Amino acid sequence: MTNRTKETGISGIPEQRRTAFLELMLLSRECDRRSGIVLRQGEAWFHISSAGHEALAALCELLDADDLIFPHYRDRALMLARGMDAEAQARDLMAKEKSHSAGRNMSAHFGHRPGNVFSIASPTGSQCLPAVGAAWAAQLRGRSQVVVCSIGDASTRQGEFFEALAFAVERNLPVVFLVSDNRYGISTPTDTMSPHALGLLPPERTHSVDGADPDAVHAASHAALEAVRAGQGPVVLWCRLDRLDSHTSSDDHRVYRSEQDIARMHDPIDLFAARLTAEGLLDAEQLERTRDRLAREIEEIYDRVATEAAADPAGITDHLFAPRPTTEPDAPHTKPCGGTMVAAVNRALATGLARHSELVLFGEDIDDPKGGVFGFTKGLGEAAGPRMTNAPLAEATIIGAAVGLAAVGMRPVVELQFVDFAGPAWNQIAAQLTTLRWRTASAWQCPVVIYAPWGGYLPGGGIWHSQSNESLFTHLPGLHVVVPSTPEDTEAAFLTSFTADDPTLILLPKHLMRRRHEPAGAPAPAHGARTLRHGTDATVVTWGNGTELATDAARTLAADGIETDIIDLRWLVPLDRAAVAASLRRTGRLVVVQEDNRTSSYGAGLISELLCADDDFYSLLAPPRLVTREDVHVPFHPDLERAVLPAADDVVAAVRSTLA
Repeated sequence: MTNRTKETGISGIPEQRRTAFLELMLLSRECDRRSGIVLRQGEAWFHISSAGHEALAALCELLDADDLIFPHYRDRALMLARGMDAEAQARDLMAKEKSHSAGRNMSAHFGHRPGNVFSIASPTGSQCLPAVGAAWAAQLRGRSQVVVCSIGDASTRQGEFFEALAFAVERNLPVVFLVSDNRYGISTPTDTMSPHALGLLPPERTHSVDGADPDAVHAASHAALEAVRAGQGPVVLWCRLDRLDSHTSSDDHRVYRSEQDIARMHDPIDLFAARLTAEGLLDAEQLERTRDRLAREIEEIYDRVATEAAADPAGITDHLFAPRPTTEPDAPHTKPCGGTMVAAVNRALATGLARHSELVLFGEDIDDPKGGVFGFTKGLGEAAGPRMTNAPLAEATIIGAAVGLAAVGMRPVVELQFVDFAGPAWNQIAAQLTTLRWRTASAWQCPVVIYAPWGGYLPGGGIWHSQSNESLFTHLPGLHVVVPSTPEDTEAAFLTSFTADDPTLILLPKHLMRRRHEPAGAPAPAHGARTLRHGTDATVVTWGNGTELATDAARTLAADGIETDIIDLRWLVPLDRAAVAASLRRTGRLVVVQEDNRTSSYGAGLISELLCADDDFYSLLAPPRLVTREDVHVPFHPDLERAVLPAADDVVAAVRSTLA
């Protein structure tokens, strides 16, 4: 044992691992040094140094192979300890084709699937909620896995850090929050603004650690992991250390730090090397030889990687989604169901629970006896058991935890009470959920199913319960978006999504959800558009509540001998463009009906998409029309709501205008 561990009575890095661990630290530092050189040579574009943070890798000495790390961008040494070697890190720096992200993610945004290291997304703190989701998965499966969520001290002011900590405490999850407190958030001192400084962290779960001392980190990690593995819930290791370099290669810390402040910094390599020398495990000559050897090896590796190919731009859209099957699967239900959309959701969820042991239901108020504010999950509690549970009133937690569940192989199906409330979850949707497959070249995938009530035409909704904001979500590459309008299509959308390898958003029109339907004929294909009515005079394309407007308008027009093709898109992503184009070529006239507002909407984009193709453009006999809400919010009073939302008469007028 070292003098330090003899004095404290706690374990440090074992003697047989001490010189090897110092070499790991030196290797990390040399990778940082060489990265700076490569950057100046023009072979890289951005670099984040981990200098000063190397001692934190002592925690990895205690992790099992199946434990997970949700890393921070200064975790180079941790990555080396988990198997992301210098060659992989060089490829990461230079964004090479063989890098973990195929050149798509920023340098120092580490990820290493073989070492159970999750991929970093840039929004700070966004790894916290997926981390607790993965820990929840371990708990549900009865596994002894531990999740390490590494984060900088400045990032702990993000609300998602607090949500993650609260969720981990609430559910007693096996999570270690490894906080690197280097006293700066870029240029802003954090001494008076971090949660630790403000006394906001639970003291019984928070341990202050000398983060520049590998033995102290090892000892604190040993105690934390023992507690977490024993089922005592999460631990926060608040590690004080120094950031020895500027924030990034785009920064110069001399602008905002005094010479005295920089000179006072503690280098963990110097500290640990001196300790090993005092213990007789190292001498100055050995240290110098190791430095020289690593410098030569890293120079050779980085020079060789610099000659490797970058990714082919022709493949840049690969990995947005899982490869499509060569044949369209059979419709996932065996008989037309009829009834209501609410009942169809309930049936589909019951079927999913029975068929898929990894399926988990999560959302606000979904557990019995309430079964959600719309009753989608009512009566499913007994069959679901611990796989269905109420979420806190925190949409970011719902989606973020689902990302973590899905990433480790679970099948989360989550309810947002209204799509209007997706705002707090937007960071997780846009930064994690929809980018994970693409930014890891399919090493990680995220098959989350999100469903949410959507749209207006239900009096009393107002601004925050009547949004039809599908264009916000269809704008995000990597997300399937479906808007069913019948019980059959609703059930099919859910059952199909339960086996999909990518995230799916199912938007459920509130106006249509409780309307009873007679069972349809043969079930429609699971994907693509559905033709609701055939005609030769005009094509009306719509989805969701627009199907009712279009059908009502078609009856009025038919009385005057005008027959319309009505196409219910159902799936907005992927778009069944072929069905729309085929109808347009028959009729020569196009009307798109939506309830979203006009500017930058999905309907406007659809028209633009069709106009950009010569064959479709020259099929037009009249300018296309967009029936839409103008750029105004949906008001509360029913009369005002009716005044702003499109009506069947508006569809009639639009069709007539194309025939004039």
